[in-house]
Amino acid sequence: MDRALTPRAEVRENLMVITRLPNKSCLRRFAISCLSIVLISLVFSATVWGQSAESTPQLKLMPLPRSVKIESGALVLDFHFHAGIEGSHDVRLDAAMGRFLERLDRECGGIRRAQADPAGAAANVLHLKVDGPGGAVQGVDEDESYRLTITPTSALLTAATDVGAMHGMETFLQLIATENDGCQLPAVTVDDAPRFRWRGFMLDVSRHFESVDVIKRTIDGMAMAKLNVFHWHLSDDQGFRAESRKFPRFTEAASNGMFYTQEQMREVVAYARGRGIRVVPEFDMPGHTSSWLLAYPEIGAGEDIRALPTVFGIPQAELDPSNEKTFKFLETFIGEMSEIFPDTFFHIGGDETAGKGWLENPRIVEFMKKQDLKTPADLQAYFNRRLLAILARHGKKMMGWDEILSPALPKDILIQSWRGGASLSQGAEQGFEGILSAPYYLDAQKTAAEMFLADPLPVETKLTADQQRLILGGEVCMWGEQIYPETVDSRVWPRTIATAERFWSPQADRDVPDMYRRLRFTSLELENIGLTHISGPEKLRRNLSGSAHPEALDVMASVIEPASFSDRYQGQHTDALSSLDRLVDAVVPDPVSRQQIAREIEEALTPGQTGDAMVTEMQLRKRFMAWQEAAPQVEAMAQYSPRLSDLQTRAMQLGELGTMGLEALAYLEEHTSAPAGWKDAQMATISVAEKPSALVRFVFLPALRKLVDAAATTADRP
Repeated sequence: MDRALTPRAEVRENLMVITRLPNKSCLRRFAISCLSIVLISLVFSATVWGQSAESTPQLKLMPLPRSVKIESGALVLDFHFHAGIEGSHDVRLDAAMGRFLERLDRECGGIRRAQADPAGAAANVLHLKVDGPGGAVQGVDEDESYRLTITPTSALLTAATDVGAMHGMETFLQLIATENDGCQLPAVTVDDAPRFRWRGFMLDVSRHFESVDVIKRTIDGMAMAKLNVFHWHLSDDQGFRAESRKFPRFTEAASNGMFYTQEQMREVVAYARGRGIRVVPEFDMPGHTSSWLLAYPEIGAGEDIRALPTVFGIPQAELDPSNEKTFKFLETFIGEMSEIFPDTFFHIGGDETAGKGWLENPRIVEFMKKQDLKTPADLQAYFNRRLLAILARHGKKMMGWDEILSPALPKDILIQSWRGGASLSQGAEQGFEGILSAPYYLDAQKTAAEMFLADPLPVETKLTADQQRLILGGEVCMWGEQIYPETVDSRVWPRTIATAERFWSPQADRDVPDMYRRLRFTSLELENIGLTHISGPEKLRRNLSGSAHPEALDVMASVIEPASFSDRYQGQHTDALSSLDRLVDAVVPDPVSRQQIAREIEEALTPGQTGDAMVTEMQLRKRFMAWQEAAPQVEAMAQYSPRLSDLQTRAMQLGELGTMGLEALAYLEEHTSAPAGWKDAQMATISVAEKPSALVRFVFLPALRKLVDAAATTADRP
């Protein structure tokens, strides 16, 4: 019996025909372009329909506040908008209001800096009231809470401190929606405060130096994420990055000319304070000190350091705890740095000190015997006790990695756990405060979801209530072996925002799909405030392809992600001199295609297809055909470009996987099971594609396996 085709069905059948056209056919390309226009209109109409069906607006807030109550109505923003601050506050809050109005104007137009009324006049639409500026030196117990009430006629933001007020302004900006050719905010009451007091981000600038501009835009992103600690890893084996006027050889001999002057470090501290962020410096000791000993060998254990290491790893280099000159040196150095960094905490590193140099030095071995120190760990504990006294004299608290945990130290030190939750809990059980970093290493290339779900205090914790209070929060870590200024943003953002939500929001916040929905909006706003996590990789791909419009390379880049640090280190043998300018550097971790393809395949396999599901199938076909089109073009690039030469295998696989996807959809559409042997052949192809190659990996293979498996038994589907 004849049947009339709906517009969606007609497009779908035409796409089936296009699928069978030759891969490089001009007719195929033209047909794809024409039908794409129809497809876009259908997707748009489906999207609009879906939005109109929503009874409650979907907010874009990230991190998710503690409490949100949506009321009826909306506050419309126009040229009548004025804002004012009431209450005692620092000039930093006035500056924050200026930045707030600039962003508001960029989003909505017609709202200028001049529309901030410091007198808090009755004409103000936004009334900002603070109880006081907060601590002269922001501390771990700073009150960061705020309350934001928006009605159809006005908005009231109240906070105990400047920092809370700045958090509230970020929430206000995230509530803005473009409706009816203008900007408006839903009537809403937000009652918010962070779950954890310590919400940090660590940047390693020792392996690869990052400019002050990079540091500042990173801090801007942290402010949006409501993070409150910038942990600045300033020294390691590969470089010493802080100017010391007491010990100038640090920058003369151990920095390769790349370091921060004291004026620049003070500038960063002030910039961060202006955004409610503390700066904690880290100077790694007694291990990871090749740069120290290159400059000042007299405080070392005897290692002959003649140049900065370029190979990553842990060179044998330790300060000498048996030498009183070492502690006199540290007294002077810590005193100098304490004048630059006002924060209470001073990070001493303390990790991965094997003590091999100590055990090879007869004088140090004799010292250990006299002090009844049986192991290098005992000697490190001795060193830390001496160091703790120095820090205390300069008004500082000791902070360090897991290895500093020792019953010999008082309980007011802070442990940063890179080994895992068990280590963190062990410290809390012994009475030590701690923060968690183990699940939040960005160079491990974990997904945003993995880090979002990893909790410093999981529901199943066995810690008592008192022990739980010792867990101050967590810190995201970006180690510097495989980043440089043009790629650092794409490794940090937007995944760090997902982790920041874990540190800020209630423990019950576990909705991964909604997190990704909100992350897409937040990612764009990060780019708007100056981050380059989207534009940076695009720029590098243009450079790699030698084209202003590298469509084929973009298609491939959209469905792959970088290998982890360890995989890349082993596969490429990177060191401090390696060029970080290949495709692995021009793709992003956890790209949006991972969730998109998984969702599209899930919808395509849902029984009882609706019109939206058919649109989804068409989108999948378009995606698979794009892979087929891109594959030979990327293969051709790989043949003439040395920096793309390792991509031939991956490009070939992309084409094969596109063909596989189209065949699977065809079997599903025709309700015909794939022939015998087809599934095994496709699964074997996927298994090969899962293996390491070109330092990148496909992100959609689990979803494609699911599609192939369904296509092999299509006849059984309803």
